[in-house]
Amino acid sequence: MLGLDISSSAVKLIELSKPTDTYRVEACSLMPLPANTVVEKNIIDIEGLADTIAKVVSQSKTQCSAAAVAVSGACVITKEIELPRRLTELQMKKQIEVEAGQYIPYPLEEIALDFDILGPVQSNTNLVRVLLAACRQENIEQRCQALEMAGLTAKVIDIEVFAVERAYKLIRDQLNRVGDRLVAIADIGASMITFTVLIKGRAIYSAEELFGSKQLTDEVQRRYQVSFEQAIDENRNELLPNSYETEIHAPFRASLIKHIARSLQFFYSSSQYSNIDRIFLVGGGSTLDNLATELEHTLGLPAVNCNPMATLQVNQSSNRCLPVKHGPTMMVALGLALRCFA
Repeated sequence: MLGLDISSSAVKLIELSKPTDTYRVEACSLMPLPANTVVEKNIIDIEGLADTIAKVVSQSKTQCSAAAVAVSGACVITKEIELPRRLTELQMKKQIEVEAGQYIPYPLEEIALDFDILGPVQSNTNLVRVLLAACRQENIEQRCQALEMAGLTAKVIDIEVFAVERAYKLIRDQLNRVGDRLVAIADIGASMITFTVLIKGRAIYSAEELFGSKQLTDEVQRRYQVSFEQAIDENRNELLPNSYETEIHAPFRASLIKHIARSLQFFYSSSQYSNIDRIFLVGGGSTLDNLATELEHTLGLPAVNCNPMATLQVNQSSNRCLPVKHGPTMMVALGLALRCFA
């Protein structure tokens, strides 16, 4: 099953296998989306999205046609409830449908519902903890339609925060951080920062900030009077004037750090915690020079740049450069691909 991440700026694809105890990348591909195809993770142009998905699949040379995609955490309502342990799965489903109205502020015919049994209630073994997830049906249907138009089948519709949780296990194994009980992951995308906090590897908090690396490109474009594509190319190839660092890059880093710090403060104010052990940086914006060092200095806690695909094996016929070059941007896609082995 392919892991297919549809972000606001690109479509990212990963196919994994597990021939031994180590995962192997069988296919990996990334392709930018045309402007305004997806805005703040809302699909605006289904045909444009389907066309990009078809191209990224062709580019990857995968033979797989089943895919796992995800909806943004902002589109999903999750609620942990307690139900009698004696209920069968069918009875539990009917009970959840009956009770869903008090948790979901939409007509039931407009939403997609699912649930997962987490385990027994510690204080009462006659009850079980159940995670309820609900999403507007149109968010599901749009993704299924785009995949179908591209020749794929949506086998799993996941939630981004759970994909991040799954992919974090690879980061944890890489770094061997035994003492990291409570960690944060800042995924810095083109237009959005997704901030996730995990305790013992399980996500307990997720929030999104509307700020990303596109603001840096926009400022280069405005300041130097170049096209958007030229701004990206000149930045990537270090062709910008000497004033770029002090006038654009440093102020952007400072703004980015403020957004991450604010996300962290929101977490502290809404939880029982007042400190985390470490913050991991992923996403395209995480590779900015000096970002981790400045963030560590500002927040007073360890900050680490991560590539969750750094230690994965790569099939001989695959493009070996992609997992290394684009690995930091592949957190959600990787977590989706890992659904095969859950």
